[in-house]
Amino acid sequence: MAAMQMRVVLVVLGLALVAHARTVKTQRKNPDQDLTTPELIVKYGYPAESHTVQTSDGYLLTLHRIPHGKGADPSVRGPPILLQHGLLCSSADWVVMGPEKGFAYLLADVGYDVWMGNVRGNTYSRKNVHMTPSDNAFWEFSWHEMGVIDVPAMIDYILEKTGETSLFYAGHSMGTTMFYVMGSERPEYNAKIRAMFSLAPVAFMSHLKSPMIQLASKVGNELEWLLNLMGIYEFMPQTELLTLIGQVFCNDAAITQEICSNVLFLIGGYDSAQLNRTMLPVILGHTPAGASTKELVHYGQGVQSAKFRQYDYGFFQNLLKYGWGTPPDYDLSKVTAPVALHYSDNDWLAAVVDVEELHSKLPNCIAMHKVALPAFNHLDYLWAIDSPQLVYEHVLSLMSKY
Repeated sequence: MAAMQMRVVLVVLGLALVAHARTVKTQRKNPDQDLTTPELIVKYGYPAESHTVQTSDGYLLTLHRIPHGKGADPSVRGPPILLQHGLLCSSADWVVMGPEKGFAYLLADVGYDVWMGNVRGNTYSRKNVHMTPSDNAFWEFSWHEMGVIDVPAMIDYILEKTGETSLFYAGHSMGTTMFYVMGSERPEYNAKIRAMFSLAPVAFMSHLKSPMIQLASKVGNELEWLLNLMGIYEFMPQTELLTLIGQVFCNDAAITQEICSNVLFLIGGYDSAQLNRTMLPVILGHTPAGASTKELVHYGQGVQSAKFRQYDYGFFQNLLKYGWGTPPDYDLSKVTAPVALHYSDNDWLAAVVDVEELHSKLPNCIAMHKVALPAFNHLDYLWAIDSPQLVYEHVLSLMSKY
């Protein structure tokens, strides 16, 4: 009888939690968390376009575009800029904070033609002409393939559509990593870059503090083997469950909101006063946006090796693929495009020492901008309250010179 009563109590508690979740969802839900990137752009009065780019290996990538500012003459187009998101993110990064804070809006308002990329495997780029995401082979990629294939394909498409011969590029986190891969492995693309702006640049990683990447570095290729054994090839896709969790446990009225923010800090840096906690449900409505497990493993390998190099498949597979037992380093001396590095003290993924090593190997670094706020972390480049003043204004100033 006691066991039966306990089950009844648990059922009642479960129903109460579901009812509470539905109540919160109805009463406090911010509609922005369910809108797509183009829908967000249109909602705030800007023109929005979606474009599809097919890569040489069949992936269909979605590019989102804000061709001009709100109310501007559509026949007058400024220089194009490609904004590239980081690990587990999407084009929503650049608009989710709204017109006053979102970098894409600020760029469009001063006359740039803004393009936002989505790499293979994320929310907006989950198609391939030969495979589906349910096929294991669909997820056989890391940020190496993004740098060698995806980014060049997006650049070529943008230049063809705009009639320009070069463009600006700004990347955050993995968006910078894939650029350095492209510049070293496809050096002909350096001539197509007017200037590149690295927000939280990630190449060398031996001094990072992020627990998530540290864990990946400890287990190395065993993590990939274990996840593959379990049939897990995709890492943290966006789901309705995550969105609901964001609504219920991260809204302003929830006592668990601080936990939500600290989970984010565990990835990119701890306890920044710059995070607008009211926006947490919206952020979690768009992030994480999915990635392959190999992206995470590849970063973990970089922590262990203290090198910026291609994917390590193990000694014998390396022999077959590379002709040598270890993977080759990316030759950063070939990255001849103008590059500006923006970094910060409290970045748990892009440590100052590692950024300085990157700087020493880039032949055409035009700026080393250390954010003038010691607590500024890896995710603050996208979601900080003062990111326009601390970062974006500096980028816009540099852009005006190229």
